[in-house]
Amino acid sequence: EFCVADSKDLKVNFGKKKCGFSCVRGTDNVKHENEIDLFDEIDENESKHKRTDRSVLCYLRKAQPGKAWPRLTEDKVKLTWLGTDFNNWKDWEDDSDEEMGKFDQLSDMMNSMGGGDDLPDLDGDDDSADSDDESEC
Repeated sequence: EFCVADSKDLKVNFGKKKCGFSCVRGTDNVKHENEIDLFDEIDENESKHKRTDRSVLCYLRKAQPGKAWPRLTEDKVKLTWLGTDFNNWKDWEDDSDEEMGKFDQLSDMMNSMGGGDDLPDLDGDDDSADSDDESEC
């Protein structure tokens, strides 16, 4: 997410390992331009952007979806003007819908297995004396 309010003349370019951004901000027409060298390659055709009143959101699609990135950028630097929208985060470890369906089937099977029908009631209403109880004389 590029945090630039009231952007206009927006240009976002996706390269194999780059994300380029330029725009003009607000009534004072301040020009903003940034380019991020990404940690690894992205799918240029599947990556998209969306402009809002407060920022420009970039949705980057990794070229290799199952491969983890330890960070967004190639260099180990914190870019103060760049944020991550965790509400739209899609973790590479997230299960697919098909796998979740299998989990639901397993859960249903475990619930229907029953058991416990012939177990004694353990609610504490047992009137029998314990062997270690002291008897009154």
